[in-house]
Amino acid sequence: MTAPYEPSGPNTPPFGQPTGPEFHPTQPAGDHGAPGFPAPAGVPSLGSGSGYPPAGDRYQSGTATIVQPRAAATRSNRPRGLVVATAALSAVIGAGAGIGAYSWVSGDAPGAASSPIQVTTQPAANSPVLNGTVSAAAQRIEPSVVTITVQSAQGESLGTGEVLDTDGHILTNDHVVSGAQQGAPDGESSQPGATPNLRVTFDDGTTEPATIVGTSQTNDLAVIKVAASDKLVPATFAKSASLKVGQAVVAVGAPLGLSDTVTSGIVSNTARPVRSGSTNDAVYLAVQTDAAINPGNSGGPLVNLNGDVVGINSSIASTGSGSSGEQAGNIGIGFAIPADLAVRVAGELVADGSYTNAALGVTLAGQDSPGISTEGVTLQSVSADSAAAKAGLRAGDQVIKINDFSTTTADALIAATRFYAPGTAIEVTYTRDGKTDTTKVILGSA
Repeated sequence: MTAPYEPSGPNTPPFGQPTGPEFHPTQPAGDHGAPGFPAPAGVPSLGSGSGYPPAGDRYQSGTATIVQPRAAATRSNRPRGLVVATAALSAVIGAGAGIGAYSWVSGDAPGAASSPIQVTTQPAANSPVLNGTVSAAAQRIEPSVVTITVQSAQGESLGTGEVLDTDGHILTNDHVVSGAQQGAPDGESSQPGATPNLRVTFDDGTTEPATIVGTSQTNDLAVIKVAASDKLVPATFAKSASLKVGQAVVAVGAPLGLSDTVTSGIVSNTARPVRSGSTNDAVYLAVQTDAAINPGNSGGPLVNLNGDVVGINSSIASTGSGSSGEQAGNIGIGFAIPADLAVRVAGELVADGSYTNAALGVTLAGQDSPGISTEGVTLQSVSADSAAAKAGLRAGDQVIKINDFSTTTADALIAATRFYAPGTAIEVTYTRDGKTDTTKVILGSA
C-alpha cells in the first residue's frame, strides 16, 4: 500500500496539516515482545493519560508504526508500519504543525534546574561543511552512546541509549526496556538488582548489567542505571528552541543490530504530533528528520553538528501495511522526542522514579476521518476545579491553539499540553459561539 504524504495546506500559520501515509499499527502481539496496538475504548482525555478515541473515530491524519527492539536472532523478519526504533522505532503520527511551531518553546522547563542532565544554549551550525563537521559531531556523541540488550520470553532485542551522568544513569525509550520489565526467559531471574535480562554495551566494547530506574509510558522514555564511574561520558542536550527546519542533524545507534552506526540528514519539522510507545499512549511533539533511522535506533540520540542531543529517536513512518510480516524500514520519515521534554522527564525519573504529565482536565470529542478540523479541537467535557475550568473553558469550546502551536487534531492538543510541566502558564486560544477568545491556563497534573 502506498499513499502520498502531502500537506493539505500552506506551511504558514494556521499550519497546513499533512494527511500522511495511512499508517496501521498492526504489530502482532508477541512479536519479539511487542504487543499489538489496538485502539482502546474511550475518548482521549487530557489528564487521564488515555489515548485513542472509540472505534470508528480513530485519527487518520497519519499514524506511525513503532519499530520494536530489534530481535537479534531474527533480524530480517519484522512487520511494516510505524516502527519503534529500539532496534525498534514506533509512533503514531497525528496532524503536523508547520514551520516555526517551536517558536514558543524558549524558556527553561520548570524544575530543570535540579536535573543532573547537561543542557547547552550554544548555537549549532545549520549545515555540514567539507572539513568533517558531521564526523566531528559523531565523534563527540559516540562515547556517550550505548547499545541496550534485552532478553525476554520472546527472545533478544536491541536498542540504544545515551549516558546522562557519571552516576550511571542512561536514557532510552520505554519500549526498548519494556520487555525486560515483562520478565526474563524461563529459568532466569528478573528480580531487581539481578536483571540478567538487561545489559548495556559501551563504546569501548565493555558490557555491564543494568537496572530500570523509572519509566514513562506516556512519553515513551525510560532511565536505566549501571555502576557509577568517572569513565562515563555524559551527553549534552540542546534547547528545543534552537532547532530550525533544514538544520543538519546526525543519528547514532544500532540499526538492525549494527552498533555504532552514524547517519545524517536534516530537520524536516520541529513539532510533529506523534503517537507511539509500547502501549501506544505516548503522545509528543516530535522532531521529524530524514536522517536514516531503523529498528535498533530506538532510544538513541539525534544530535546537532555540535554533538548536542536535540531528540531521542523513537519511531519511523512506513508505507508498508504490515500484512506481509516484513520489517518496516526507513523511508526518510523518522521521529525523535524533543530534548526539552526528554530532559525534564529524565530528570524526574532519576529523582523520583516516576513522571507526572501536565493536564488541562478535559476530555475531547472523537474526530472523524481524517481527524483534522480547521476549527480546532472540541472539548467534550471540562472537569470541575480543573485547570481548564478555572480558566473559564467550557464543554463545546473549540481549542485552536496552545501558545503559538495550532491544535487541529486531538493528538496535537494532547502533545502540546504534555510538552509543558505541571504548573506552567500557557495561553489557550479557543472559539465559542462563533467568537474567538484567549485565556491563561495554569496547567494541572494528570
